Amino acid sequence: MKYDVIVIGSGLGGLICARQLARSGRSVLVLEHQRQPGGCLQSYRRGNWEFDTGLHYVGGLAEGQPLHDVFEAIGLLKLPWQRLDANGFDQITIGRQTYPLAEGFENFADTLASFFPQQHNALKQFVGLLRNLPSFEESSHVNAYDYLTTLFHDPLLVNVISAAAMKMELRRESLPLFNFVHGLSSYVQSSWRLKGSGNLIVGSLINDIKAAGGEICCGAEVRRLEEQGGKIVAARCPNGRVFEGRLFISDVHPQLTFSWLKDSSLLKGMFRRRINALENTFGMFTVSLVLKPGELPYFNHNKYVYRKANVWTFSEDVGGVGGVMASARVPEDGTEFVRQIDLLAPMSWEMCRHWEETTIGRRGEIYELQKERIADDCIRLAERVIHGLSKMVEKRYTSTPLTWRDYTLSPCGSAFGVRKDCRAPLLTMLSPKTPIPNLFLTGQSLVLHGLEGVTRTAFNTLTAIGLNEECGMKNVGLSPTAIDQ
Repeated sequence: MKYDVIVIGSGLGGLICARQLARSGRSVLVLEHQRQPGGCLQSYRRGNWEFDTGLHYVGGLAEGQPLHDVFEAIGLLKLPWQRLDANGFDQITIGRQTYPLAEGFENFADTLASFFPQQHNALKQFVGLLRNLPSFEESSHVNAYDYLTTLFHDPLLVNVISAAAMKMELRRESLPLFNFVHGLSSYVQSSWRLKGSGNLIVGSLINDIKAAGGEICCGAEVRRLEEQGGKIVAARCPNGRVFEGRLFISDVHPQLTFSWLKDSSLLKGMFRRRINALENTFGMFTVSLVLKPGELPYFNHNKYVYRKANVWTFSEDVGGVGGVMASARVPEDGTEFVRQIDLLAPMSWEMCRHWEETTIGRRGEIYELQKERIADDCIRLAERVIHGLSKMVEKRYTSTPLTWRDYTLSPCGSAFGVRKDCRAPLLTMLSPKTPIPNLFLTGQSLVLHGLEGVTRTAFNTLTAIGLNEECGMKNVGLSPTAIDQ
């Protein structure tokens, strides 16, 4: 069978594209190399426990906010979302002081001004920027760190405002203001946690795809895209399976996607060199904890804990874990006590390089000992705000960027895809269009990551194909400049 559309990769971006195209009447096939779909959204089981991979919270789901209408249109608003604490959806602890990040632009500014009264006017100016987000053209070439340190004269306030941005890679020399403010604004409007695992999102989208006649094929690892007459005609797997299509969308990292085109007449050497030269963001070390029953009351916010006021450089420290995010799973047993907590800390590929040729379960004793040491560091740092946490732990599971790489195929286990650079935004922010007219890209490596960024990027992809309005949404994507470079 020859499909109208073949989507390679079943992350959020790929599933949204597949859903919208299937519901518009196209014959759609989604190919996923793993045994289960979902990419960074998928959850995994250890015994009776289900743990999330990349989903911890999302912003802007209330009516009139950025994701409300979009999630309603793609069937995700009906899922069991829980709104986080309005007076501190994120709690930032630097040293021994805790600062709440409050919901609502004015509330956000006024709450921080109670700690930094001399910076109140600057805070008002900053939330004005969050309310009226700058365009790609205005802010992609502006350095976020330079902007913040010019606006705010107190270095500690710069650290507090940036602290929750552990959900992106903070690099003083390169992070664009565009990505920083887009990664913060919707969370300030409202922040939400799913009551359950990320598989609820995956399952909802897949059910809609199948209901519209689309197909999902897991265990289908694409190794080659066959080009004929200036177009892609088929995706080939190493086991000999071949899937023919008229249009192809890759939700896989661009470097891997273009490596599948071995002898393309349309991919010039300069283009390949540009893609292969792209740097990737750091990965994450994750400690997934199961706590003893009745030990810790549920906290309806995220906790960010830093040893020192070095939020923009803490991941470069060599003296142990310098910062950690703690996210609690909403209790599902009817009690008020937490049973699951994730601790996340950035981890560079250099710490994993010794084992880069290994596979899961075969990395050796030294690797396992390193994971245990880092997990201990994460727990000790989290204990600054969750007292006695180590004694509450019943079970713990760890993962590194190597784990992420092996399951998601992200080079170097990158948590956020391609590193964006304000010094070269048009080189590091990618278009959904490729030099091959029927091959398109989607996913977090293009412009923005996170649930909101990937959702909007998926609609950018549909726009690039010319099918956005037909697929049911208008004015959802990012600015045209970010699409057509």
